[in-house]
Amino acid sequence: MNQTISSKLKPIFAVSMDIDQVCFSEQIANRMDPYVFLTKNNELSAYVDLRDLKTSGKKNEDLCVEQIRSNAISIKNIEIFKPGKEITMSFVFKVLGNPIVLVKNNEDELMGYITREDMLIGLFRKEKNINILKLLLGSIPMGVFVVDHNQKIINCNETGLNMIQSASSEVMGSDAGQIFNQEKLNNVFSTGAILLNEIHFINEMGVLVDYSPIESAEGNVEGAIIIVQDLPKVGEMALEMEAVKDLNRDMNAILSTIYDELLVIDNKGTLIRHSENYIKDFWPRPLKELIGENILELENEGVFSPSVIRLVLEKKEKVSVVQETINGKKILAVGNPIFNSAGDLQRIVVASRDITENTKLRSELKQTKEMTKKYEQELNRLKNKEDPSKDIIYGSLKMQKVVNQIEKIANFSSTVLIQGESGVGKELIARAIHTKSNRSDKPFLTINCGSIPENLLESELFGYTKGSFTGADSQGKKGYFEQANGGLLFLDEIGDMPMSLQVKLLRVLQEDEVVPIGSVTPIPIDVQIVAATNKDLKKLVEDGSFREDLYYRINVIPIHVPPLGERPEDIPLLAYHTLEKLNHRYDKNCYLSPEALNLLESYSWPGNIRELQNLIERLFVTADEEVITAELVEHFLSHETVHKPFPLINGIVPLKQAKEEIEEQLIILAMKKHKTTIKAAEALGISQSAVSRKYQQILQREK
Repeated sequence: MNQTISSKLKPIFAVSMDIDQVCFSEQIANRMDPYVFLTKNNELSAYVDLRDLKTSGKKNEDLCVEQIRSNAISIKNIEIFKPGKEITMSFVFKVLGNPIVLVKNNEDELMGYITREDMLIGLFRKEKNINILKLLLGSIPMGVFVVDHNQKIINCNETGLNMIQSASSEVMGSDAGQIFNQEKLNNVFSTGAILLNEIHFINEMGVLVDYSPIESAEGNVEGAIIIVQDLPKVGEMALEMEAVKDLNRDMNAILSTIYDELLVIDNKGTLIRHSENYIKDFWPRPLKELIGENILELENEGVFSPSVIRLVLEKKEKVSVVQETINGKKILAVGNPIFNSAGDLQRIVVASRDITENTKLRSELKQTKEMTKKYEQELNRLKNKEDPSKDIIYGSLKMQKVVNQIEKIANFSSTVLIQGESGVGKELIARAIHTKSNRSDKPFLTINCGSIPENLLESELFGYTKGSFTGADSQGKKGYFEQANGGLLFLDEIGDMPMSLQVKLLRVLQEDEVVPIGSVTPIPIDVQIVAATNKDLKKLVEDGSFREDLYYRINVIPIHVPPLGERPEDIPLLAYHTLEKLNHRYDKNCYLSPEALNLLESYSWPGNIRELQNLIERLFVTADEEVITAELVEHFLSHETVHKPFPLINGIVPLKQAKEEIEEQLIILAMKKHKTTIKAAEALGISQSAVSRKYQQILQREK
């Protein structure tokens, strides 16, 4: 065995991982050698370097077994050296990759271990392993020249020879000063200094040269290492450095525009740099004079308290504090820690702002926010009324009352019952309640109680546990009540809900909890229920097909949506809105003629808004011109009952009746256009009192 390796061989200190904490701590308490080997089932399995453990200053006896286990390295990853083993480049690189090497004798018995450094020294001192150094030099991407104490070149790699365009025979054994800078070499040998980034020209080739001394254990310079890089790469580095400089200039420009005072502190508390903006009457002297000083000492001097830097260093996390100064200033300081890739704290960025006057401003801001919220709610309400792009389109007083109801109940979680004919937009009303409520950021779910079979409806509403019934999901399923927790659940066509489910629904409403199918454990829920129906629930209660107690439980806040035929003022707005959506979708510019709108207003619309939307789309698709005429509308409404069309007459009626109907329609049209009886009277050429009297009679007949 190599003499150097033999002399440096160290015994293995092994500890069983099966023993308890106390025994383990006692065995490693006074260890001088940091390497501790671990055994499992009496066999060597791993090792740990006690120096690598992050113990925060703890002694060896304070180390726990779990810390040792988590930092242990398997010996499978460690190279094993035998005296007769052939030394290859692969073996050398494995040695370089591990801090220790296990040593066995020819009988495969473990003799001890040796550190990586001692192993390499032993290998290189063996005569037959001299070429290993050449292999190592050859693997280095930069040029390397080794100079002895006589300043003679004794070794180099091919990369270096290529960079200086010389052959090995011309370089080996020659004076290094003849190829490189003699003055620089003399400086290295005389002072032991390291010279970096020296530009040198060799054979008309520009290279960048680093000179580093090789020192003995006593500190004497016994040689030198010369590292050579070609200038094209250096040029790339220069460009990168210029980019870094540009980035630095940009960063300084950004910092100068930031209102807050910004400080960059190192992990010792020393000020490295700061922004141009700084807080007046806070620092004892200008910040530029404090660069390089420890800011932590200012807390000890009583300049301010507490120090956000100290708190970040202690907690290793973002910290916000209000600092108070000697002169009574209050400063909000936020310290952000910056970690490197290894998780070590490298920098602290502190952003500070004077908040001495902020207490008053904070109170005013809170009031302003509350007012802003009210204004936003009012603005949204007005937009819903005036902007035809919104879903709820209306202009009638009857729909205004519905919208007012929505505004009133938006901040409450009471159960709502929406009643109205099919197609009047009950789901839109439910969505509006959800949007305007404080549950708007929570789920909105809808389910039609009349379109789902009873057994399926129960599982959809209440959910089920795994294995509850044949065909059930193996993982179970949350019902709509659970899914809508915190939000709103819209139960459409609740009048069609089976009696058996009405009982379970009543319990949910009363107890605020739901029991899934197959379970006996109730689940608390917080859901606002909005139900809707096109049926007369009171009549259903009388007929015995709807539970009376459930009716009163869901009819807390009733909302009646009038049919479209009762609010003709909304027909033009809805028709225009539907037509505009179609124009936008198909990039067209269709519009309704005034006569066509008159016909639409006179129709009874038994199918309500849904029927109107369908008709508008039919007119849009079939129209040959951009204008949709009254003739086209009349064609599609020819088989429907048109209520008081104007000026359309389809048959002979008594002249008196015709006059009365025309007079009534003229008065209605005049009032719609001019709004006041005075202007309507002027347009019709009759007295204001006649218009007022006749218009009141018309309104009474419509009620």
